[in-house]
Amino acid sequence: MATAARPGGPAGHVCGIDAAMSVIGGKWKVLILWALGERACRFGELRRRLPGVTEKVLASHLREMEEHGIVHREAHDEVPPRVVYSLTETGTSLNAALVPLGMWGKAHVLGVAA
Repeated sequence: MATAARPGGPAGHVCGIDAAMSVIGGKWKVLILWALGERACRFGELRRRLPGVTEKVLASHLREMEEHGIVHREAHDEVPPRVVYSLTETGTSLNAALVPLGMWGKAHVLGVAA
């Protein structure tokens, strides 16, 4: 069965939120943004900071986020190989845009006063 094309603007997006969610949608991408917003991490450290994520999913999400220009992957020419992930300027601005959402979640879901 063929998937029907979505109405709307470029790539079928109907609004800015729809477009943004196509980039950060999924269970782990926002948490990856949060972790890398605190500091650059190697793959193993990032996996430890996100309990429950599988290596396959983490690698896939990091690759997609790199393609969208949100995450920078820096491979060091060493033995054993060392790869460090960090946020790009675009990723940092996206993380900043999510701050109000995090504040809403604390107030309305977790019941934590601001």
